[in-house]
Parts: sequence; C-alpha cells; structure tokens
Amino acid sequence: MADPLSILLASLRDGYVQVSVFVAVTVLAFGLVQYRTDGALLRAIEDNERLQPLIGGLLGLTPGCGGAIVVMPLYVRGSVSFGTVVATLGATAGDSAFVILALAPEAALYAYAIALVASVATGYLVDTAGLGVTRVDAAVSRLSPGTTATDGGTVVNNRIGPNPTHDYPSGSPTHSHEAGPDRTSRILTPLSHAAHVAWWVAAVGGLVLGTIYLLRGGPEIALSVGVDFAGAFTVFGLTGGVLSLYLYAIGRHYVGEGEIARARDSFGSVYDTLTHAAMETSFVTVWVIVALAGYEYVVVLSGLDVAAVAATAGVLAPIGGVAVGLIPGCGPQILLASVYAEGALPFSALAANAIAQDGDALFPLLAIDPKAAVVATIYNALPALVVGVALFFLWEPVFGMPEFGFGVA
Repeated sequence: MADPLSILLASLRDGYVQVSVFVAVTVLAFGLVQYRTDGALLRAIEDNERLQPLIGGLLGLTPGCGGAIVVMPLYVRGSVSFGTVVATLGATAGDSAFVILALAPEAALYAYAIALVASVATGYLVDTAGLGVTRVDAAVSRLSPGTTATDGGTVVNNRIGPNPTHDYPSGSPTHSHEAGPDRTSRILTPLSHAAHVAWWVAAVGGLVLGTIYLLRGGPEIALSVGVDFAGAFTVFGLTGGVLSLYLYAIGRHYVGEGEIARARDSFGSVYDTLTHAAMETSFVTVWVIVALAGYEYVVVLSGLDVAAVAATAGVLAPIGGVAVGLIPGCGPQILLASVYAEGALPFSALAANAIAQDGDALFPLLAIDPKAAVVATIYNALPALVVGVALFFLWEPVFGMPEFGFGVA
C-alpha cells in the first residue's frame, strides 16, 4: 500500500464495494417509501405531535442523511417542534454510518443506540422546558418571552408558525418539487443516462460481492483483475467508483438531481427515485474515497501512528469527537469513522461524535433558519460531551468493554 497509485485504486474500489453499495440500498429504500406513499410518511409525522421527537430520532438514525433532511423543512413549515429538530440532528447517523456498519457493525449498533436515547431525551427536554428559539431570543435580547420575529416566519413557543414566505425557492437545497436536469447536451445527456444505468449494474454486482466480503469477515482483497473473487471485487469496485465520480462531477447535471442533500416529499417515477439514490450515493462515494485515501496517504507519508496518538490523548479523544461532529457535513465524520475502523480511536470518541454530528441535514436548516441550526447544534454538543466523557471513564473500567478496536470486523 506504499505505492500512491495503489492507495488511490484500493480506496476507489473499497469505498464503492464496502460502503457505497450499501448506501445505495438504504437511500433507494427510503425513496421508494416516499414514492409509494406519496408523502404519507411526512403527514404521519405532522399528525403525531407527542411522538415527533421519537419519530425524528428514528428518522435521523437511518444511515445517511435522507431521513433527517426530510424533517428540517417540516420545522420551517411549523409542523414539528424544535425538540424534534434537536432529536433528529442528534440521532443523525449520517453517511459515516455506512463506514461503521460495514467495517465495525457491533460498534455501530452500540454507538447509534446510545445516540438515539441521548438525542430523543434531549429533544423531549427541550420541548418540555420550552427551550426553543424563542427562549434563546428572550435570554439574549432581553425581550419579553412572547412572539419574536425571525427570518421569514414567526416563532411561537418552540416552533415557527406556518408562513407562506417560508416556501422554498426553486433550486434551493430544500426545494421539494420534482427535480430535473439543469443542463442539456446532445452528447453528455445520453452519455450520463447510460452511465446512470451502468452505475446500477455495478451496484448490484458490488452489493453481492460486498455482502460476501462481510460474510467472510472482511479479509484483505488483492488489487487484481481476473475471474476469481478478488478480480471481480476489483473490477466492480473500480467501475462503480469511476462512474460515481463521473455522476457526481458531471452526470447529475444532465439526468437530474443537480443539487445534493435536497429534501424530496415524493418522486414522480421509479426512474426518478433511482436517479436520486444514485446521485446521493455518488456524493457519498466521493467523500468516502477522499477519507480512505487521505487517511492512508497521511499515515504513509508522515509515518504517524494514529492509534498511539489517540491512546495518549486520554479524555481529549471524546472531546475531539464532539469537535469534529460540530463541523457541518458528512466528510469529516466519514474520516473519523474510517480512523475508528482502523482501530485507532476509542469507542468513547465514536459515540460522542455520533451524538454531536448533524451530517448534511444541517445545511437545509442553515439556509432557511441559521439561528435554529446553531442553537440545535449547541444543544446536541452538550449531551455528546457528557456521554463521551462518561464512556471514557466507564466503558472499559466499569463495563469491561475494549476502548480500541471494539466491534471492528
């Protein structure tokens, strides 16, 4: 793996077969539910106010950011409470969940179960104590705790009241209407559609190979081309990885879904649903490849022993996990998950990061109501710190569980 080209090719192959194909299945399943129910899932959330934080937490828990992204527009519409936003963002597993589920499944179950409980409890506490944006406004500006104007809406208690000015403009990250291509070309349009179809062929083959790989315990696979398992693993992985790069950089503009991390109430057709899943997964693939290759390059070029550094970090490790989680987006979280899967980070850091991270779900809220996004992030950082530090002192000494390498396949 010291050869730079080998590192790049192995990262491209492994990122696709070990992670991206499973991302595709999850995103597609969620999209098909939206398509078949024509938005009934969203209406069910709106109609069950008492269960909203729990439902939001469960949606956030679904691997990837699709479930969490769906909740953000509901808050802006005034359909769910601010505590629901906090619970959803806190429980959000993000795209890094696919890395952990594939490479450290037992650790994933523990970390995300802890994140769900902590986040839902925090969400209900926020609603019960009235710690919504109104209370924050009152404390900061010393205004009366009544109605306070916000960007495009009116805050009442813990939620923003329905306001027609909150309708999302066409092309915004939260625009929920059917997506279409933003460019046309006599060459690139048919080429991009062909690449999209080929991508799904590679995904089906990669899913079979990835499942076999996991059932075998995640062994080292030679980077080779042939008719054996390693050869097929490499061919499908590199093909899917290259197609993902093309779809993310070029193809998505010619087949639809030009914008990533968009909230979609429903889909116009099965092909539309497949397109959405492929484009979202291609976006994840790019970050996975960057994370895997970046980690390997840093280790090879610097000779840095990440495990040794983490072992001497002490309680700063979970605090660092929280700090990384505060960064919007899934890229930094994927990198942290990759480092954990190498056995180089303690479980307390992974669990703290699982609670603190908001993934791509924070971007739509930042675009529409940045104040609510910042407050929700702060609310999630507090339980993340408490849980992370507590696990650091209890996980191994009290519970007898290994801090390093826990759950790694």
